[in-house]
Amino acid sequence: MSARNPETEAAHRAGFACFVGRPNAGKSTLTNALVGQKVAITSNRPQTTRHTVRGIVHRPDAQLILVDTPGLHKPRTLLGERLNDVVRTTWAEVDVIGFCLPANEKLGPGDRFIAKELAEIKKTPKVAIVTKTDLVDSKTLAEQLIAIDQLGRELGMEWQEIIPVSAVGDKQVQLVADLLIPLLPESPPLYPEGDLTDEPEQVMVAELIREAALEGVRDELPHSIAVVVEEMIPRENRPKDKPLLDIHANVYIERPSQKGIIIGPKGQRLKEVGTKSRKHIEALLGTPVFLDLHVKVAKDWQRDPKQLRKLGF
Repeated sequence: MSARNPETEAAHRAGFACFVGRPNAGKSTLTNALVGQKVAITSNRPQTTRHTVRGIVHRPDAQLILVDTPGLHKPRTLLGERLNDVVRTTWAEVDVIGFCLPANEKLGPGDRFIAKELAEIKKTPKVAIVTKTDLVDSKTLAEQLIAIDQLGRELGMEWQEIIPVSAVGDKQVQLVADLLIPLLPESPPLYPEGDLTDEPEQVMVAELIREAALEGVRDELPHSIAVVVEEMIPRENRPKDKPLLDIHANVYIERPSQKGIIIGPKGQRLKEVGTKSRKHIEALLGTPVFLDLHVKVAKDWQRDPKQLRKLGF
C-alpha cells in the first residue's frame, strides 16, 4: 500500500521557524539537538552565531527548516549593527518564531526589548521556548513559566505555546518540533531528503575552526576572531581508498597583541585548535583532512566596512 491519495499529500507541511533570543540563550544548542547533528556552532561565549544557519528536520508528514539567528543585542560596532539587521530581516520572512528564554536567568531588559519587537510583528505566530531547564528545580521553572506568560499579556501578545526544554538533557526536544510543525503552511518538502543544512561546506568548516578557536581564550577575544577558508582541494596522486583533503584557512584577529593569545606558547594553542576542529571537520565531510591554519591581523575589522565585506559579513 505505497500509493498515497491526494488528501494525504496535501497534509504535508513545510516551512521556516526562527529561534530568537538574547545572546547565549541556547538557540544553537537547540537547533543542533533538533537536527540531530552539529549544524550551528555553540560556545559559552555570547554572540557566537554570525550567520543564519538553517538546520532541516525531516519527518514523514513535515519538513521543519530552522533558522538560527545571531542574538539580538545593543550594538557597539558596525558588525553588531549588521548582525541585528540579519535578525530583523529573518523575523519578517519566517512562518513561526520561537523566542528562547533560559530557565536559569530571570527575565531582564534584554528579553523585554526583544519581546516588544516581537509584539510589533502581528501576523507571525510566536512560541516561547524555555531553555536550559536541566539547570533549575521545578519551583524556579514554574516561576519562569508564569513570568513569561505574564510578559506576553503585558505586551498584548499571545504565545501559541510555552514549552520547557533541555537540549543538553534531551528533554522535550522533539516536543518543540511537534508543536512548531502545525504552525507551518501546507507545502511539499522544500529541501531534498537527507539534507541537514543549506550552509556551504566552506562556511561550516570555517565555523568549526572558529568554535575551536573560541574555547579558552580571554574575554576580549571572542568577537575579534573571524575565520576564512581560502581553499579546500583533494590531495593529488592519493590512492582511491586513502583520500586526503587539504584545507587552507586563515584565522583573523584585530590587533597584533592578540596573535600570541591565539598561537599560544610555542604554537601549542593553535595546534590544539587545529586538532580539535579537524575531528569535527572530518566527521562533517566524511573524509580525512590536512588542516593548514595561519593567524593574520585585520586591523579593527569589526568597524571597517571594507574588511567586513572581505570576511563575508
